[in-house]
Amino acid sequence: MSTSYVHGYSAKENQRLQDQASTLTELLHGDSLFPPGSRVLEAGCGVGSQTVTLASKNPGVSFTSCDISELSLEQARRRVQDAGLTNVNFQPADIFHLPFEPESFDHVFVCFVLEHLPDPVAALLALQKVLKIGGTMTVIEGDHGSAYFHPDSAAARQAILCQIRLQAALGGNALIGRELYPLLRQAGFTEIRVSPRLVYVDASKPELVDGFIRKTFTAMIEGVRQKALEAEMIEAATFDQGIRDLYRTANLPGTFCYTFFKAIGVK
Repeated sequence: MSTSYVHGYSAKENQRLQDQASTLTELLHGDSLFPPGSRVLEAGCGVGSQTVTLASKNPGVSFTSCDISELSLEQARRRVQDAGLTNVNFQPADIFHLPFEPESFDHVFVCFVLEHLPDPVAALLALQKVLKIGGTMTVIEGDHGSAYFHPDSAAARQAILCQIRLQAALGGNALIGRELYPLLRQAGFTEIRVSPRLVYVDASKPELVDGFIRKTFTAMIEGVRQKALEAEMIEAATFDQGIRDLYRTANLPGTFCYTFFKAIGVK
């Protein structure tokens, strides 16, 4: 599994991930429920932003959460301990070289991971090996091509494109949300169901104005500024105008839309 992460591993990125998770809990995880007694592998758990939600919603489920980054795992352990949760076991692991026996998990959960991998089908196939026959694979990804807003801004769209191009240069795909169905089919899963999870924000939803427009999406784009300038993808003035215009959508009469995709397939 590639250790390249377009957003970096800073404290600021850690906080952005936490803000994103808390803002989108119900949208993404309102139905993230597993039968009591299940063993669930959370692959690529990162700093545990999704782990706390999953473990809290499923107290009778045993989670094994793994990641290639020891630093991220340390932060995830602290987050789970601070939440008083005892149904999570953390383990360092590479998705492509998992240290688990075949068919040892009832379900596998992968969130915001495939977008960073050059070969997402290979990752799904590797995860499929440790999944029991009849078990489910849940995958959640965003799609930056689904972002649209008012007032519109060419500079903002150029800034977003920088993030898309930078992720592609690292072998990832920031547009992967729209591809989940064919990816799961290619990996051999059946009974695939994909549901779009639309985030729509206007001034009547102040928690999303702050949590999603400011602290999640715009903070993510703003975080690639230095890399975009170093790669000569955009002029500094244009990028900075784009960020200002994205923040402007958080104020009247601004609106913002973005779509996540949640896919579930059966082995």
